Amino acid sequence: QVQLVESGGGSVQAGGSLRLSCAASGSVFSRHFMGWYRQAPGNERELVAEFTHGGNTKYADSAKGRFTISKDNAKNTVYLHLNSLKPEDTAVYFCTAREFDPFGARYWGQGTQVTVSS
Repeated sequence: QVQLVESGGGSVQAGGSLRLSCAASGSVFSRHFMGWYRQAPGNERELVAEFTHGGNTKYADSAKGRFTISKDNAKNTVYLHLNSLKPEDTAVYFCTAREFDPFGARYWGQGTQVTVSS
């Protein structure tokens, strides 16, 4: 069973930075693409960044140049580095693990709140 536990959220002023962490159970990285989504009140959940085939990464346009996804295989932990934060980045951020199989399952963490004040 895949378990994902996020941490690192909080409240910051615009222009600030945060680092989100997601600790994954077992050998999740060997069978899943890891990534981050976010959901703001009244909005649908949307992709922020994720790993794809060959270790490549994909970012939402809103995240490019400001956010960076990384992972530490030895610690089974994936990170999301948030820089130059804006009030519109305020959302609950979710860690996700998607099976390599295109028809496979996607698993979610419980989410961590990021609040950016102007």
